[in-house]
Amino acid sequence: MKKSKNYKKAIEAFEKDQAYSIEEALDILEKFPKAKFDETIEVHVKTEIDPKKTDQQIRATVSLPHGNGKEVKIVAFTENNQEAVKKAGADLVGGEELIAEIASKKAIDVDVAVASPDMMPKLAKIAKILGPRGLMPNVKSQTVNPQVDKMVKEIKKGKATFKNDKGSNIHLAIGKRSFDKKALKENFEEFKKVLQANKPEAVKKTFVKNISLTATMTPGIKIKS
Repeated sequence: MKKSKNYKKAIEAFEKDQAYSIEEALDILEKFPKAKFDETIEVHVKTEIDPKKTDQQIRATVSLPHGNGKEVKIVAFTENNQEAVKKAGADLVGGEELIAEIASKKAIDVDVAVASPDMMPKLAKIAKILGPRGLMPNVKSQTVNPQVDKMVKEIKKGKATFKNDKGSNIHLAIGKRSFDKKALKENFEEFKKVLQANKPEAVKKTFVKNISLTATMTPGIKIKS
């Protein structure tokens, strides 16, 4: 694909092997031509964990101060206070009847699933549907709680889960290109703080190898870790 003159100029504006402060990186990112849609801004982290060891795996949640700009579709499994859960913003709410419906369809189109503790044994019926999609509610990811409406509100406001992949990497959307730099910086700093707080105790060496920031249609910019 042929690159525009503006794109080439932007590429020349930074050294791809140099690590920048978050402020510098956001300034560089701003110089890249924008796509015709509102691109997602993502942080990619290469860690030094051994993903094969259970005591080194990372799974945590972060409440981004300004959200990530993404519309999140939530299913809530609960038999209680269903109206309050709907009012909180859940897109699908139900108990055993909803589980039966999902089991019969063998599919569900949502981004996040939350549940009250009493529903967890009943979700075993659709574990093979939720599990492969990364949707199974989990205490560690703070998606299991008696206060289902509270969980839904927090997720809608910008609470997001992150975890390592098989290559020891972590990926998280922290906003959109339409966000101002102050909001993106604050979201990034909150994520970095939570990430460091969740360093596995079993990791004695350097935890974070490198961090990069990118928009959907731009190259990655290295950030000082």
